[in-house]
Amino acid sequence: MMPNLLALGRMLRRRATDLAALMLATMFVCFIVQIFMRYVLNRPVAWPEELSILMWIWGILWGAVFVLAEKDEVRFDIIYSVVSERTRRVFTVITGVALVACYAVALPGIVSYVKFMKVERSAYLGIRMDVLYSIFVIFTVGAIVRYAWLAWRALRGKAPEIDATPRSTL
Repeated sequence: MMPNLLALGRMLRRRATDLAALMLATMFVCFIVQIFMRYVLNRPVAWPEELSILMWIWGILWGAVFVLAEKDEVRFDIIYSVVSERTRRVFTVITGVALVACYAVALPGIVSYVKFMKVERSAYLGIRMDVLYSIFVIFTVGAIVRYAWLAWRALRGKAPEIDATPRSTL
């Protein structure tokens, strides 16, 4: 059963990466459309900017929770990379529990705010704001699951990977 879950997880991560790439491509196309409309046709339009901003926000939050590898997250590498694996596991448990608690406390307010925003629509595309803001709920739930999993793995003896890239000695 575990190999099936790992295979499913790898497949879902690839699809999440594909979706993040699609969001980035959409931003690029919006940028080109906006330049073409403004400088070639002399008929500026605002919807590409709105869609580009939407894709940026969705892309950042989506990527942070579903695409970013644990070893690529920002850490205090000066401390983290020189301590023992056991200490890194302790750091991971403390950080994981703290983040899960913070996100869990914030989640009801986030959901309430997103539901409240259903009365508003975006200026140019006319998309309901609760749909636009729903990525924050997805991000929060995803972060809770991710950090709970990392803390659980650290408790069971698996320290997170570290980036072993050599650092400059300057």
